[in-house]
Amino acid sequence: MDRWIKRVLPRGLYGRAALILIVPIVTIQLVVSVVFIQRHFADVTQQMTRALVLELAYLTRIVDAAPDLAEARTEAGAVARPLGLGLTLPAEAPQDESRRFYDLSGETVTETLRRGLPGFTGIDLATDTSRVWVGIETGKGPMEVSFNRGRVSASNPHQLLVLMVFTSALMTLIAFLFLRNQLRPIRRLARAADAFGKGRPIPYRPSGATEVRAAGRAFLDMRARIERQIEQRTLMLSGVSHDLRTPLTRLKLELSMAEDTPETRAMLRDINDMGRMIDTFLDFSRADALDDPEEVDPAALLDRVAQRAGAAEGTVELGALPRGQRASLRPMAVERALQNLIDNGLRHGSRVAVSLYLRPGALVFTVEDDGPGIPEDQRELAMQPFQRLDESRNQNRGSGAGLGLAIAADIARGHGGALHLGTSARLGGLRADLVLAR
Repeated sequence: MDRWIKRVLPRGLYGRAALILIVPIVTIQLVVSVVFIQRHFADVTQQMTRALVLELAYLTRIVDAAPDLAEARTEAGAVARPLGLGLTLPAEAPQDESRRFYDLSGETVTETLRRGLPGFTGIDLATDTSRVWVGIETGKGPMEVSFNRGRVSASNPHQLLVLMVFTSALMTLIAFLFLRNQLRPIRRLARAADAFGKGRPIPYRPSGATEVRAAGRAFLDMRARIERQIEQRTLMLSGVSHDLRTPLTRLKLELSMAEDTPETRAMLRDINDMGRMIDTFLDFSRADALDDPEEVDPAALLDRVAQRAGAAEGTVELGALPRGQRASLRPMAVERALQNLIDNGLRHGSRVAVSLYLRPGALVFTVEDDGPGIPEDQRELAMQPFQRLDESRNQNRGSGAGLGLAIAADIARGHGGALHLGTSARLGGLRADLVLAR
């Protein structure tokens, strides 16, 4: 039941608030309409028809008491004319009920006449909606009596309904305008939070109700703390890098002046590895602080990264590249993420294939390799910082700091997307899908 309700309800706050507003109004309208029609309108119609039954019964008694047909016609006519009744005797009187489908009060009129008038044979309410013809069986033959419809039905029962509908529509419109003004600050807060989550801070000023202002101020404080933390992390790692590069440079200089031996060459390799690790740490700390979003061609960006990686490392094949499209991305950050994925594939395999797919609202950069891949139960672990899967990945071609996939995943999250790892059906190794929101 709860699942069905969640499926039926609108997903947006505006739609749900409007539903909360409309449902009570419609319910009240239906209840009032039913009560008015069934109790008030029906009761009034029944009372008016009972008064007419007395007149028709009196006419019937006059006709039955007359000595002949001519005397009955004369005496009944003398009574019917002052009462506003049309009398035909004898006549082809109605023998059944005839009314239109929307004539709700006609059923009440018919039932009241049938119960109160013994000689009632039928009624015609459909020929002319402003006139009623009633058939009555008398001792002188069938008698037809006609009268104005207003004598048995209220002439303006729709006025209350029309007034109620008009007033409800007006109040609903006013409520919608008020609701929109109240929800606008919430939607602005949601847009600001969504943009910040995608690494695109936009100006935001708290407004609206007290609770919304409090939530807005809390969001601004949180955003300021996160930005300050990122800045402090970057400054710290930059300082550490600077402090470490100086002794590393001195060691490299001293080793270059020393005698060329296997030991010195191994030490130089270790120093170079340390330098690359320091660069990787800086890349991870500056993943969100490199450049600002701009409109770029994602196919050209992927082509540029693939050509650069292929020229330096190994074989990089280009797959589907839909060109001519534009997307708002951080080009330097996306290039770094793609470069890390391609380097990861070339480090653990010999071939890498890259491609680009466009989805509604998303870009998907795919990098596949022919390496050993990553077991399914370790893929989430592989995207965490400082995780190296030595058991499943080949380390003979060099090892990293375990930040390549973490940097790519962090950049994807900064673009409102995610990094998905799987198995390449084409090359048999790892398949990495870098999904970015358009």
